Amino acid sequence: MNNFRQEPDLPATFGVVDLFAGPGGLGEGFASLVEDGHAPFRIGISVEKEASAHRTLTLRAFLREYQARHDTLPDQFIDFHAGQIPEPDWSAVDAEAWRMAIDEARGLELGTEAAAAAIDGAIAKLRRDFDDTILIGGPPCQAYSLVGRARSRGKRGYVPEEDERHYLFREYIRVLDRLRPAAFVMENVKGMLSSTVESRLVFEMLMEDLSSLGTGHGHLYELRAIRVADGKASLQEAGQPSDFIVRAEEFGVPQRRHRVIIIGIRSDLASGASRASIDLSGTSRTVADVIGNLPALRSGLSRGHDSAAAWRDTVVEAATFLAGNHRGTDDAPLRNAFSALAKDLKAVVPQPRMSTALPDGYGTGNDGLLRWLERPELCGIAQHETRGHMASDLGRYMFAAVFGETRNYSPKAADFPLALSPDHRNWHSGAFNDRFRVQLANEASSTVTSHISKDGHYFIHPDPRQCRSLTVREAARLQTFPDDYLFLGNRTQQYVQVGNAVPPILAQQIARLVFKNLNQDSDIDYSISGMEDAGEA
Repeated sequence: MNNFRQEPDLPATFGVVDLFAGPGGLGEGFASLVEDGHAPFRIGISVEKEASAHRTLTLRAFLREYQARHDTLPDQFIDFHAGQIPEPDWSAVDAEAWRMAIDEARGLELGTEAAAAAIDGAIAKLRRDFDDTILIGGPPCQAYSLVGRARSRGKRGYVPEEDERHYLFREYIRVLDRLRPAAFVMENVKGMLSSTVESRLVFEMLMEDLSSLGTGHGHLYELRAIRVADGKASLQEAGQPSDFIVRAEEFGVPQRRHRVIIIGIRSDLASGASRASIDLSGTSRTVADVIGNLPALRSGLSRGHDSAAAWRDTVVEAATFLAGNHRGTDDAPLRNAFSALAKDLKAVVPQPRMSTALPDGYGTGNDGLLRWLERPELCGIAQHETRGHMASDLGRYMFAAVFGETRNYSPKAADFPLALSPDHRNWHSGAFNDRFRVQLANEASSTVTSHISKDGHYFIHPDPRQCRSLTVREAARLQTFPDDYLFLGNRTQQYVQVGNAVPPILAQQIARLVFKNLNQDSDIDYSISGMEDAGEA
């Protein structure tokens, strides 16, 4: 085991092992933290088996290394990001940075001998190169999430005890026992708290495994939950499993994303853990804060001829119908809103379906969150392109968006006009109450999930004039991925990567809290009020 801060006059640097890394949201948060000019966390190895996410992870590792060497993004990336050139050969751009990137980001399946050997080799190197280590990550969500469990129960012959995903957390435990890091961060979905296998709660099994480390010599780790009270976040002992639930919106993420996060501090470093805290005052953010300045777009028509004129005819017809549908009712605000929308849509030229145009004042503002998202070196916005939708769904999207603007909440199935009811026998049963959900501009969004890759029904843009679902870039901004974070693979794979990730701003604040817990004698100001220092990352 390493001795923390072996040279007291120098800031400690921790080597990070990132398991089940996805596209790298959790690792990005740790790697981006800068305190008093020092980056305390350096990723040593990140592991992800899904090919497109691994490509994203590798490119990000390359850019991180390139920027460390040159203090700028490579010109080739800026052009590729803007869609001006095909993806370059990154090894030709900077051979050494690319070599280090492919050594860091590993496309391996955890639980296999190949992955174990690679991780064990990386552990030996981390012990040589860094003062101490940190382990981060979390097992795949599918086997624990309520939706995933319901879907699995529908599979013929599905036996939960035989689903290896239930046991992948034990590979995390194996690495934890082998690495013995200064701290670890384990993230998963809320459904993990109620998931059972072999008639036992998965969470209980996990906690037993974590607690068993170091048995015979005292517990190796003190387990902590992130508590938020009086505008501050701190690490405290949990009284019940629900104490481990972290609400991302409390940390300035414009999204109501609730996840289980367990933090372990090695016992020899945990004496002051409960006293450390970070300031969260002034961090509440909304959908409009992060996507409101992106270029307006129209959706496409997925069936028949798609053109700007055809789209305008479709949405004008929908708005006119909805205005008439509410005529004679006592709901004048909705009727007037649809009438005004029909006139607006007739009078203007429809927006394009994609745009790379940078918003006015891009990268020059004082807002801390926008300084984190907007990267001045870029010459365009990437992955801001709409999907096509059926004409009938455009009417539902329009109704939901206007309803949200007028009533300040997203409509339920019973609120939709009968003429907009989808051809589904369960539509009026209550089972699909939230089948179409608009993200309200002046609130945090609902949880961005991988389901956004299937359709846009749960992720309707708040502006009825655009009448569409969210783009990959808009979803990424709600997840607080910076604009230079490029997701590789096809669009479906990009949506899945975004939906499965940990918001980097949340991860950065967890990293800051962990670092402060390990640096009780430091005089650094760790305040994140308004995320004023986010742009330093």
